[in-house]
Amino acid sequence: MSEQDAAAGTEVTGAQSLINSLERAGVENIFGIPGGCILPAYDPLFDSSIRHILVRHEQGAGHAATGYAQATGQVGVCLATSGPGATNLVTPLADAHMDSVPMVAITGQVGAAAIGTDAFQEADIRGITMPITKHNFLVTDPADIPRTIAEAFHIASTGRPGPVLVDIAKSALQEKTTFEWPTELNLPGYRPVNRPHSKQIREASKLILEAHRPVLYVGGGVIRARAAKELRALAEFTGMPVVTTLMARGAFPDSHPQHLGMPGMHGTVAAVAGLQRSDLIISLGARFDDRVTGNLDSFAPGAKVIHADIDPAEIGKNRHADVPIVGDCREVLADLLVSLQAESDLGDQGDYGAWVDFLAGVKKKYPVGYDAPDDGSLAPQYVLERLSAISGPESIYVAGVGQHQMWAAHFIDYENPNPWINSGGLGTMGYSVPAAMAAKVAMPDATVWSIDGDGCFQMTNQELATCAINNIPIKVAIINNESLGMVRQWQTLFYDKRYSNTDLQRRPPESSEAELASVRIPDFVRLAEAYGCVGLSCESPDEVDATIEKAMSINDRPVVVDFRVHRDAMVWPMVAAGTSNDDIKYARDMAPEFEEDEL
Repeated sequence: MSEQDAAAGTEVTGAQSLINSLERAGVENIFGIPGGCILPAYDPLFDSSIRHILVRHEQGAGHAATGYAQATGQVGVCLATSGPGATNLVTPLADAHMDSVPMVAITGQVGAAAIGTDAFQEADIRGITMPITKHNFLVTDPADIPRTIAEAFHIASTGRPGPVLVDIAKSALQEKTTFEWPTELNLPGYRPVNRPHSKQIREASKLILEAHRPVLYVGGGVIRARAAKELRALAEFTGMPVVTTLMARGAFPDSHPQHLGMPGMHGTVAAVAGLQRSDLIISLGARFDDRVTGNLDSFAPGAKVIHADIDPAEIGKNRHADVPIVGDCREVLADLLVSLQAESDLGDQGDYGAWVDFLAGVKKKYPVGYDAPDDGSLAPQYVLERLSAISGPESIYVAGVGQHQMWAAHFIDYENPNPWINSGGLGTMGYSVPAAMAAKVAMPDATVWSIDGDGCFQMTNQELATCAINNIPIKVAIINNESLGMVRQWQTLFYDKRYSNTDLQRRPPESSEAELASVRIPDFVRLAEAYGCVGLSCESPDEVDATIEKAMSINDRPVVVDFRVHRDAMVWPMVAAGTSNDDIKYARDMAPEFEEDEL
């Protein structure tokens, strides 16, 4: 607690009570911007042990809070004023909600007497965010502040993690109260189940032992549960193949022979084939979302399903579960291993040899690859391969959304849990830079790379000023194809190359490449320098290693590298939206072929 008015029972303002409460909750870093209705809280914050990082946009504060939470597993915190300050947090709240990220957003609200009068900078942020928060509060009595903050942090971090919003009336911040931190919480109806039911574990074990083609389908819940160790133990004991979703990259080592890669729309052929041809899917903290399943009616038609999730609402929501298991993934994995070990001691083990051999053959036959551009220009996949090799698996990689995100998911090697941070469910452009900034705040000794597209980067690059001023030396790799790349890819494939509003550069007719290069808007190198960062550029394969090594050598300020890549590079493999995973293509017009006797 701060020295000022810290003693329990001392009369303080509601604002002082708020800051004391945040200190008691263990908050070390907050990302925010002051404004009228939250301003009373900024005065006691001036004397607090909490580090406040002044961002340049509330959206940056929200994404920073989620990036901090994803990097640490702790609750991320952001602070904004009423009205537009609060509404600017809507996208980060929705993002955190979709990806189950523990986050507390604190917003100022107009005085209690003015609520509902359309007062200046009033917005019903509680009503606005009701569908996209795990819970939210409106506080009008300063005596309620400590209890509300304690409940908010508890709700955000327990069960299925998620964002919680606390909206506090300015009058409550200004009025006098006494500070009393609660010694216990009373939340009727909120009882997350962590331990799975033993009967369901036994039923799951029975299905696993009966199966011939099982697959461990690993989702972000395994990352949230910090259960990578337990996952590896179960996988190695059983020998079952493993697929890790976009949100679970790193939960199982890429180099492990049982790992098939990422499933879904841009998943590996082996991962997609493994799910499609399986007779049992063991889903762990995954939700059978459309980007994994494709057309649900044709997804894994011969598979039974064991679905383990801490959120009972997810089980059976999209795919019927033959064995539902409600519980924390770490507990589920540990109990499954004990159960299967007991069966093994009695001589009962699964036989998956033919299945594992088949998928190993698919993985070898259809690796994730790419063709170098014919004109000698820079392949984005090559950039990420070399970035992975030079920066290494201990670095943290934070992606935006689009082609560069998919390339980063495939061409960077993930050997450890939690090196990969991205916006999965909501797919939020502009996520990378503020989230990377927060990851660096959380892990100051780690190398943190923001991997961004030129479209994403221009949505939140103002947070480079925040990084430069606050000595947060992130490194940014802009995969610059001068386009909204993923949308352009769809226009190439499905809209007869009619590139409507996806070109991010001005292209006068009959301009030469040299002329186009001379008028890039913006010039990312000069923009980086204007923000107090080091700006580098790279546009040929033979410059890549030296450029990355140069960026790696600079650690006293942020570095931005403009990798000018071939604009028509595409993400493969691909399953077109709404189609069956059976229709996966590993290159344009090239589908994998399996012989009937391969399995």
